[in-house]
Amino acid sequence: MTTQTVGLDKGTKDIIKATVPVLQEHGAEITKRFYELMLGNHPELKNIFNQTNQRKGDQPKALANTVYAAAANIDHLEVILPHVKQIAHKHRSLNIKPEQYPIVGKHLLLAIKDVLGDAATDDIINAWEKAYGVIADIFISVEKEMYEETLNKTGGWVDFRDFKVIKKVKESDVITSFYLEPVDGMPFPIYQPGQYITVKAEIEGEKYNHLRQYSLSCAPGEGYYRISVKREDSIGDLPAGVVSTYLHEQVEEGSILPISAPSGDFYLEKNDTRPLILMSGGVGLTPMVSMLETVIKEQPDRKVVFIHAAQSSKVHAMKDRITEISKQHINVESYIVYDKPCEGDACDKVGYIDAEWLKEILPTNDAAFYFCGPKGFMRAAYQNLKKYQVEDQDIHFEIFGPAEDITA
Repeated sequence: MTTQTVGLDKGTKDIIKATVPVLQEHGAEITKRFYELMLGNHPELKNIFNQTNQRKGDQPKALANTVYAAAANIDHLEVILPHVKQIAHKHRSLNIKPEQYPIVGKHLLLAIKDVLGDAATDDIINAWEKAYGVIADIFISVEKEMYEETLNKTGGWVDFRDFKVIKKVKESDVITSFYLEPVDGMPFPIYQPGQYITVKAEIEGEKYNHLRQYSLSCAPGEGYYRISVKREDSIGDLPAGVVSTYLHEQVEEGSILPISAPSGDFYLEKNDTRPLILMSGGVGLTPMVSMLETVIKEQPDRKVVFIHAAQSSKVHAMKDRITEISKQHINVESYIVYDKPCEGDACDKVGYIDAEWLKEILPTNDAAFYFCGPKGFMRAAYQNLKKYQVEDQDIHFEIFGPAEDITA
């Protein structure tokens, strides 16, 4: 990546670095305006971007953080390579094309000019145009490799491929699993436990398609893909989830769903033989279940502790499956935490996971820790692990939706 920044002269880099404070102050406003302009001029891109995340402000905030990181590290863009790869995985899953990058660049510059007004001088706009070209080339290059890698896998494909729902199982009051097989009957690739697929929902009456990414919730090599989807009901001013409602209420056994090939950089490191600690909140258990089912098949002697937090048994998915695994495998322990248990609910802790409790139940902090769930759960989990003196390199997590810093 460093060689690609050679095309940026010192003057351009100096201008970019000088705009860092401006991005800190106006970044969210610029990116919000960017999406308004781009989607207004190119409404067909609404087939790609999650409109719920637009309304909530999550997508503009995530883009602002990415732009800020690129500006702050313009001399050494290799620093942001892990972040680039994480986004590139999502782009590959969404089938983002190289020809879409100039559209993004054009409207990002328009948004900067629109928000900053006269402060966005020609020198600043020209510097950002050059810098965006370099950054876009990095993304395109990384994504090209990912597309090629996907195609080279047995049964791999690019774009969307039709899968049939062969089984639909209600896991809790709000979570339902969908078992998927390819319509064409041809091979399809295995994946790393923790990865996700993108579902393209083509909903009657909706002007645009909707793309949503769902973690695969079973071990690889089972002969099917399984996603376990939470129905997102309306909360306050936020309407019910378009795709989750569609899946729960309209998709049945025999329905066809176009999906992308598995993707993602959050997955189980199988070379690690230390104890494995899996922590999940709500529907965040989906990648954790995939990891658990993989370990009992491929690392049957590895110590595993599975901790799941939910409001109550009514919304606790796959409880029986986790209990069954714990009983059948002496190396697996499982714990349940309910913060609003129903009458008669059995659990190991009422309330929330905390560092003191983790110290009581876990065998060691020299272990591999993976966690996933709502953002509040994620922040608390990270803080608890740091209180438990877990090393950063042993902490792994996945955020559903646009990337966000939970470590602050």
